[in-house]
Amino acid sequence: MIQLTGITKSFGSLQVLKGIDLTINKGEIVSIVGPSGAGKTTLLQIMGTLDKPDNGKVFIDGTNVSNMKEKELSAFRNTHIGFVFQFHQLLPEFTAIENVMIPAFIAGVSSKKAQEEASRLLEFMGMADRATHKPNELSGGEKQRIAVARSLINNPAVILADEPSGSLDTQNKEELHKLFFDLRDRLGQTFVIVTHDEGLASTTDRTIHMIDGLIKQ
Repeated sequence: MIQLTGITKSFGSLQVLKGIDLTINKGEIVSIVGPSGAGKTTLLQIMGTLDKPDNGKVFIDGTNVSNMKEKELSAFRNTHIGFVFQFHQLLPEFTAIENVMIPAFIAGVSSKKAQEEASRLLEFMGMADRATHKPNELSGGEKQRIAVARSLINNPAVILADEPSGSLDTQNKEELHKLFFDLRDRLGQTFVIVTHDEGLASTTDRTIHMIDGLIKQ
């Protein structure tokens, strides 16, 4: 599903990633943990094609994305990778269902088909009754469920999540974690999750420990 080989990344004189080799399998839920500054988010951004490594190759769903031009890369990202962030990043002027539909519009999906798929996902998330609500009318847990639905709208190969439950209370955190596993079990979805939450990391299929820009063996 995802294969990284020889990934290095520096910002100025600071080398953040020092040679990362990593394979993520289809249908796997993998957590990446480590202290602040270990390189976790940088690795996730490279995995998600939001940043490019200085050296190494990135394969996603069998495609080498390392040498893609930016326009081609943007289109690939939109249809193959879903993102969930700590702070949902919903657009405040749009309703829940409109927020979910946005990546589909970017991919050129018709309004009718996008709305049908968004409605199906909101139903799956238990959020159908909140479809016409704007973000300021939703709780933190509801916003993250909408963000997860948005990440799924184009049926991506993988969902990358950066501290997805970091801003949630205990109950909403547990519900979000359960949702990830439900999505994997029912849809075969692959997840890579950067987290400081030891409870979440302990339940994932595999935990990658990073320290000082390297994967700790």
